[in-house]
Amino acid sequence: MDKRTLSNIEVPVYKEKFDIEDSQPGKYPFTRGVYSTMYRGRYWTMRQYSGFSTAKETNERFLLLLNKGQTGLSCAFDLPTQMGYDSDDEIAQGEVGKVGVAIDTVEDMKILFDGIDLSKVSTSMTINAPAMVLLAMYIVVAEESGVDASQIRGTIQNDILKEYIARGTYIYPPKQSMRLITDIFEYCAENYKKFNTISISGYHIREAGSTAVQELAFTLTNAREYVRAALSKGLDIDVFAKRLSFFFNAHNDFFEEIAKFRAARRMWARMMKDEFGAKDEKSMMLRFHAQTAGSSLTAQQPENNIVRVTLQALAAVLGGTQSLHTNSKDEALALPTNASVTTALRTQQVIAHESGVANTADPLGGSYYVEWLTDELEKQAKSLINEVEEIGVLDAIASGVIQTKIHESAYEHEKLLNQKERIIVGVNDFVQEDTEVPELMKVPDSVSQDQINNLKKVKSERDQEKVDKVLSKLKEIASTDNNIFPVVLDAVRARASLGEISNTLRDVFGVYRPSFTI
Repeated sequence: MDKRTLSNIEVPVYKEKFDIEDSQPGKYPFTRGVYSTMYRGRYWTMRQYSGFSTAKETNERFLLLLNKGQTGLSCAFDLPTQMGYDSDDEIAQGEVGKVGVAIDTVEDMKILFDGIDLSKVSTSMTINAPAMVLLAMYIVVAEESGVDASQIRGTIQNDILKEYIARGTYIYPPKQSMRLITDIFEYCAENYKKFNTISISGYHIREAGSTAVQELAFTLTNAREYVRAALSKGLDIDVFAKRLSFFFNAHNDFFEEIAKFRAARRMWARMMKDEFGAKDEKSMMLRFHAQTAGSSLTAQQPENNIVRVTLQALAAVLGGTQSLHTNSKDEALALPTNASVTTALRTQQVIAHESGVANTADPLGGSYYVEWLTDELEKQAKSLINEVEEIGVLDAIASGVIQTKIHESAYEHEKLLNQKERIIVGVNDFVQEDTEVPELMKVPDSVSQDQINNLKKVKSERDQEKVDKVLSKLKEIASTDNNIFPVVLDAVRARASLGEISNTLRDVFGVYRPSFTI
């Protein structure tokens, strides 16, 4: 009986003869890691993803995690915020604070980071369509707290192409969205040089049902498109490319995931050097954050999720991640409790300090299977990239070609589960009926009204004439080719809300409506 990975790659039992790449960690093409000593120099950033309810409650979770040894912050925003709506918008009803923190103005952002020195912490923000506005708020919080904003560190996701492909929190049409992204690249390259201006995400592509091969291919395809857009704006490849980062899924197939990360580094390095002519090796480094697979978590026997997350996190570390989030055992049921998120953080700390896997770079390098699988993933991903390139990335997204491939993979996976050709413990085998449901966290409905009251207070105390003037200027600048970011910063400083800024841009750019069905 043959054995296959989750990407349907047939697995050999053993290979006696196999050519192994002769390369060093920290050297081009970085297959073995982007740094020469990897975790011997410093561990990966332990960055638990947090955000729920109000800014005050999320701030309390941030402080809890920092006190327990977390080394970076990662912020989840609620659905209205992700879609550029204020909490008092009719469309936001029932969603305020439910899957992330609600942020309407810079005053909310101030509360979110109260008691946290932004000069000392690195913050990742999972925000895409309104990424410019949320980054502007973060910058203004730094400014108004006395921090030199040019020194802030962190990442905004800012990856709109994968929103059209897999996640759906887009606002504007692709062309206008790409303009916002390159405006951020341009402005931050001059003013906020330590901040990563995009995290090109395969994570959500995988969560939508893709295989590891598809995650690898479509992520690098999107990345190539962002590089092209930046170059068309006249930006220097060896300036902006150093601030590009990636975000990958750490899924269940242990060795396939390790090989995926190794292949991604090598493919990106070669693309940057050979195709785009990068000269600085730092421009060729694929630095990435990893998160364990949310879609692999089960509501049945949730304690099993601790084991799944441990294996996924170990694969990310053995694959050379720079930053890691470990999911909590109860996330298939609700937002994680303080107890479960602590266990998730402790999982990383045990791997770092007790397992010994951080003692050497690329510890599985030289394994016939890992090396062969790295090559195989690269070969199959390249084939898929070439297929998309023949169509054109934006055309492949607009016509639903990429989305259809992902949906077909998700369907095939479900079919194999139904046939028990793939086993999920506690779901389609080893089932038990008396699973105890853990204590769950609930977001009270009162959060919405509290948030609306806070927004009303900010609006009543601000200089409305100043807000009107800056929003009018934003509309004017958005209608030209000039960089929008400086005006968005001024709007945030004047206490314009997220919804007001986003609606101003909606008036100029329009909104995106998919023209295909799957």
